[in-house]
Amino acid sequence: MVEAVAVASGKGGTGKTTTTLALGMALAEEHDVTVVDADTGMANLLFHAGLGDADTTLHNVLLGDAPVDAATYDRFGMRVVPCGTSLAAFEAADPERLREAVAALARDTDILLLDSPATLGSKSAVLPVVLADRTVVVLEPTIPALSDGLKVGEYATAYGTDVAGVLFNKIEGSVDDELVERAERHLDAPVLGTIPESGVVPGAIEQDIPLLAHAPESAAAQAYRAAADRFEVQDSDAGTIAKHARSAIQPQQP
Repeated sequence: MVEAVAVASGKGGTGKTTTTLALGMALAEEHDVTVVDADTGMANLLFHAGLGDADTTLHNVLLGDAPVDAATYDRFGMRVVPCGTSLAAFEAADPERLREAVAALARDTDILLLDSPATLGSKSAVLPVVLADRTVVVLEPTIPALSDGLKVGEYATAYGTDVAGVLFNKIEGSVDDELVERAERHLDAPVLGTIPESGVVPGAIEQDIPLLAHAPESAAAQAYRAAADRFEVQDSDAGTIAKHARSAIQPQQP
């Protein structure tokens, strides 16, 4: 069993990387999970996961200098593939090699989470969503954020990627019922959870530790676990994932 899931947002600052690692740790309690920082231009998952000193990253893989297993690290009960932060490496890297990396990683995991770029400004930014089976859309609880999320959903479905669900983040109080209804209706997917605004999140980032390791009993951590419980893992196989990754249509427009 394996499923490739992109975690996307349509804009920056939604807490997408925190969400990716939180969902990964929660799902890892019952599944083998591999997390990939597919945001090759603005990578920061390596800092969230305490891998700032990693010798080999996804950039090396996309440059053709290393196999993906050399860039894979065991962290917090998951396998983590960080990406480097070098602008020169980003510009020289071949994003098409991400296809083979996804195909290779799918052979040895249950859930492959792709932390996707925050915007849809280039073909390489859209590619992780295209390669995934499904995507989780992370939104702040506002109409403009929902509009950005709808663009992610449109791209996903246009290239054969389903929307697995919506996760509202940085909630102060509660999410408006009408906003929830609109998100579910327009994205044709359930709201998996609502994550409260929390002061423990900056502390986790400062210490280079995922939220669920830094403050496992916090309200935000519990909300992420509840969202992971609502996420229904789909049963596929490594061969199917590999074939999809290699044959998925490369988007012609960002």
